[in-house]
Amino acid sequence: MTILKTVAELEAIYGETSEASLIKVSDCLTQGYRKMMEASPFVVLATSGPEGLDCSPRGDPGQVITVKDERTLILPDRRGNNRIDSLRNIVRDGRVALLFLIPGSNSTLRVNGRAEISVDADLLASLSMEGKPPRSAIVITIGEIYFQCARALMRAQLWNRAAWPDLAELPTAGSLMRELKQDFDSQTYDREWPERAKASMW
Repeated sequence: MTILKTVAELEAIYGETSEASLIKVSDCLTQGYRKMMEASPFVVLATSGPEGLDCSPRGDPGQVITVKDERTLILPDRRGNNRIDSLRNIVRDGRVALLFLIPGSNSTLRVNGRAEISVDADLLASLSMEGKPPRSAIVITIGEIYFQCARALMRAQLWNRAAWPDLAELPTAGSLMRELKQDFDSQTYDREWPERAKASMW
C-alpha cells in the first residue's frame, strides 16, 4: 500500500483547485446561502477537543439553525443522551464545522468557524419548542461558508427511495447495545423507545 505523506504528493495527483471551488467561498452569509441554510432541518456538527474529534447530528422541524446576522448562527442544544461531547469540546476548543442537508437537494452547505456556549435566558426562551427551551445554545461565528459539490449525494442516491436499504434488516438500538452488554434487555428497550423519545423530544 502506497501512503501519501506530504501536501506536495497530494497536489501532484489532484492538480490545481478549480476556479469555481474558490469563488464559492464567502466569509459571511450571502442571500443564496441564507436561503439554503433556512431550508435545512438537519446539520452535522463537528468539533475538536483534547480527547479527539466528535461529529454530532442536530435536527429541528423546518429550520435547524437560527440566523442572528450575516456572521452569527445560533444552534439550540436540544435534549439528547447527555454525553455533551460536542459541548465539552467547544468550551476548550472553539473550532467547529457544520454540514447542512436539505431534503431532496443534492447540494449541501458547509460552514467553518468558531463557537461559544450561551445559557442566556432570553436567548434560550426564544428557541423554545412546545414551551421547552434548550439547556444551552451554540453561538457560531462564521469563518467561511460555501456549498459543496453535489456528486457525493448523487452517488449515494440519498433521496432515491428505491436505493434505500431494507430497514427491517438493520440492527435495532437495543440489539446493538446487547452486543456490548450481554444482559441488556434489548426487547424492552426497543419496545419502549418510541414513546420515550416522543415524551422527551424537547
